[in-house]
Amino acid sequence: MSTGEPFFWELLAIMSKQAHVPSLLNLFRQFGYDGVTLSKISQATGLGKASLYHHFPGGKDEMVETVLITLEAGLENILAETLHGDGDVVTRLQKMSDRIRAVYEDGQKPCLLASLLLGSAKAVFHERLQRLLDSWITAIADVLIEAGLEPTLARQRGEDAVIAIQGALIVAQGMGNPLPFQRVMQELPHKLCQPSAC
Repeated sequence: MSTGEPFFWELLAIMSKQAHVPSLLNLFRQFGYDGVTLSKISQATGLGKASLYHHFPGGKDEMVETVLITLEAGLENILAETLHGDGDVVTRLQKMSDRIRAVYEDGQKPCLLASLLLGSAKAVFHERLQRLLDSWITAIADVLIEAGLEPTLARQRGEDAVIAIQGALIVAQGMGNPLPFQRVMQELPHKLCQPSAC
């Protein structure tokens, strides 16, 4: 066996898992951790029970972990491309808002984080969710500090931003009307910068 073969099989296993992430993401978004059953997973992915455990030996926990790893990488990519990109602070915050709107399909899709913070999943995934939220808040705060806000206020504004986004998503889902979410995302960049040197 060549030295490259173990890496090949490891890469193939990762790719096989990744192929099912969109279906798993939609399931956990819609039903939460406790509401997703093996039969729902099998129906969404087209995999039988044996195949599911072949791809995800750790069961449902490993499926959620795989989705969260992908989500974390996606968020890091969004923040890198928007908040650390070109343009003034308002422009960069607007780019972030536009990308977040796309992720949630303009308020049509619920948030996975909110779904996983309910029920028994919270105890299992709380630390990872906490890190993910903290990295998002910190990235926003860093840009606001660059714009001239005092660090404590910038941190508060970062928290306010995530609160506004998540709250607007819940309202949009609860009312069956995405307009509140769209309005919040449109107004957010300017609100975050007032008053400041943006």
